[in-house]
Amino acid sequence: MKPFMDKDFLLSTETARKLYHEYAAVMPVLDYHCHINPKEIAQDRKFENITQVWLGGDHYKWRQMRSNGVDEYYITGDASPREKFQKWAETLEKAIGNPLYHWSHLELRKYFGYTGCLNGETAEEVWNLCNARLQEDGMSVRNIIRQSGVTLICTTDDPVDTLEWHEKIAADPSFEVQVLPAWRPDKAMNIEKPEYKTYLETLSKVSGVNITSFASLMDALRNRMDYFAAHGCSVSDHALDYVMYAPATDAEIEAVFAKRMTGEIPTMAEQLQFKTAFMTAVGREYHARKWVMQLHYGCKRDNNTLRFQQLGPDTGYDCINNYAPSSQMADFLNALISTDQLPKTILYSLNPNDNASIGTILGCFQDADTIGKIQQGSAWWFNDHKVGMTEQMTTLANLGLLGNFIGMLTDSRSFLSYTRHEYFRRILCELIGGWVENGEYPADYKVLKEIVQGISYNNAVRYFGFNL
Repeated sequence: MKPFMDKDFLLSTETARKLYHEYAAVMPVLDYHCHINPKEIAQDRKFENITQVWLGGDHYKWRQMRSNGVDEYYITGDASPREKFQKWAETLEKAIGNPLYHWSHLELRKYFGYTGCLNGETAEEVWNLCNARLQEDGMSVRNIIRQSGVTLICTTDDPVDTLEWHEKIAADPSFEVQVLPAWRPDKAMNIEKPEYKTYLETLSKVSGVNITSFASLMDALRNRMDYFAAHGCSVSDHALDYVMYAPATDAEIEAVFAKRMTGEIPTMAEQLQFKTAFMTAVGREYHARKWVMQLHYGCKRDNNTLRFQQLGPDTGYDCINNYAPSSQMADFLNALISTDQLPKTILYSLNPNDNASIGTILGCFQDADTIGKIQQGSAWWFNDHKVGMTEQMTTLANLGLLGNFIGMLTDSRSFLSYTRHEYFRRILCELIGGWVENGEYPADYKVLKEIVQGISYNNAVRYFGFNL
């Protein structure tokens, strides 16, 4: 029996171990998509206790606690941090086969030096150990980033954001890690939301553009893109409820916009036309600016109405949406390439059934001007576990060029989540090592090193064009 999570965790062959320890483990981390707060980096926050780090805003853990019958009082309610941590520890011991079990213990080992197992009985020991460690200067936010080997972080930022905290970080010569904004204009696109008109008023104010039409909305967004670009932004990100290509004339789109400005919610068909026009317009703008476009889709959000009314969005009540037709995505990308205005694009679907369709879409739109111009993003959200990552990379290898894959991101709100890169790299090396051991790929370690280190880090640096 192998020891629990030893140095060869997830590595079952000699080749896998060599690939990981000699090639993957030594590479830095480039976190090109996450949800951490740049203010906490600028202020070099220190956390009071492990509950703040682990359970504050982590809907992954909240879902599991609810599955364990934990009352909401101990999850998002007013229970003490110690009580919440106890309930999480009692839940974690039942999470056999769940990536949270591995992530939690990887974090405990890397950042706190704890090599035991967290459960209800050891919770007090771990609580005291972690909290004592968190008081040390080496566990401030900036030092956590440093000891994680991170070279660059892209946060997720709305077009109306001031980016003041990015400015403060960039102006501070004592912090060597780049922290760049990433453009997330979902609120400008989601015309059906009750707060849409209020949001446009804010966008008008910060852009200096009076938004009275779809054309002026695009003018306002271009103004803010200029502002973001001046702060180092070259990456966009979109959360799409549906993949639907529904083209319409300029006059039809202006009519939909005018309808919404009267206070009337457009029909579903009109919403899809508006969003198609929106995504096509910003996609062309990204191409002109040489920005990367990230598309996240396949999620049905806020399914529990009762809890949504009590707790709001992003609290752990989302699921996989089965409506993500590949033909619509192909049509959208084709609309951009038909005028030679398709930007570098990364496709992420929450539905693992879309892996093969994405793999075939990629091959339709690759271009000699960029290696791997159209990418499948790493296994996302409900799929970033051993099986999900293995299936995503296997399908990508079967249908595309795995060697050009840009690899892992954290997609997290936690500063301890960088161990997800270690988890990913171990799975990557186990997969490739298995192919080599089985005679499916030669034991050419010069090439294997290039592939493993490329997927771990180098491919993303090249793809995004970051100055590192």
